Amino acid sequence: MGLDPALPALNRTVLGPGPFVLLGVPGLEALHTWLSVPVCLLYVAAVTGNGLLLGLVAADETLRAPMYQLLGLLAAADLVLATSTVPKALAVLWGLSREISFAACLAQLFVTHVTFIAESSVLLAMAVDRYVAICQPLRYGALLTQRVVAIVAVAAVARGAYVMVPPVALLQRLPYCGQRELPHTYCEHMGVARLACGDTRPNVWYGLATTLLSPALDLGLIAASYALILRAVFRLPSHGARCKALGTCGAHASVIALFYTPALFSFLAHRFGRRTVPRHIHILLANLYVVVPPALNPVVYGVRTQQIAQRLRRWLGLFWARAVRDVGPEKASRGTD
Repeated sequence: MGLDPALPALNRTVLGPGPFVLLGVPGLEALHTWLSVPVCLLYVAAVTGNGLLLGLVAADETLRAPMYQLLGLLAAADLVLATSTVPKALAVLWGLSREISFAACLAQLFVTHVTFIAESSVLLAMAVDRYVAICQPLRYGALLTQRVVAIVAVAAVARGAYVMVPPVALLQRLPYCGQRELPHTYCEHMGVARLACGDTRPNVWYGLATTLLSPALDLGLIAASYALILRAVFRLPSHGARCKALGTCGAHASVIALFYTPALFSFLAHRFGRRTVPRHIHILLANLYVVVPPALNPVVYGVRTQQIAQRLRRWLGLFWARAVRDVGPEKASRGTD
């Protein structure tokens, strides 16, 4: 009995394709090593800053207010977002490992997009927190409690998971006919869908709908919150207080713009700008939103917050004093030897 020639294609469809090959930044292969330097430095800054901030919020009992707990959620999301993408991107840019299995690719894009949506939800919650604190200060303690923060955390992750389960299922159902080269440094939903040889229109339209109904909607609500905050700020009688509040809002707006603009551009370019947007620009911007905001958020939202800055200086002072105390006896023992 002869083998059915359709079996290999059936196996590829059911089991998924072979490993993909991540190409990095097309057209800039000669600059991969140089591009990896700022990516690596920003990743180290993101891991260090968010790790310190998360540890500080978790360990210090004086930082139990909802505002600080929301900062802890943001730090956790930043750590996951950067760590789910940057290590593999660096391996690709350094030429160490460019292959990624189909299952690992789906897992990476699922975690990356879920974390992005969750972080977007946390940023929206933080904008609402600031609005209530400034515009409704008498109701702040009643409206924003630790229970509300816990609900925000669960809802943010659940929202991201519910949004991303359907596209992962759609990717698993698509037939793949041998195209393995993925022009990117990590796996994205539409980047993987473009490798399929079947109808990807459900992926395109579902991705567009979720882009408009999750990050784009969040961005609009965040902008509305800050507009109301600015209206309240301009009514403050003190010029110094107005300048301080405007400086804080400006810093927040800058980081929010760096988070949403490249991400929305990347999502929409996959669907409408394939022929007009240079591929290397698209890939560079897609890497921007997974590493730059995580590196800046601990500074903009954490160090600029007075109580966190004081606790951080205290922690570092204690660490330095302990290090000096431990080094002193060691030097003395070496002198006697």
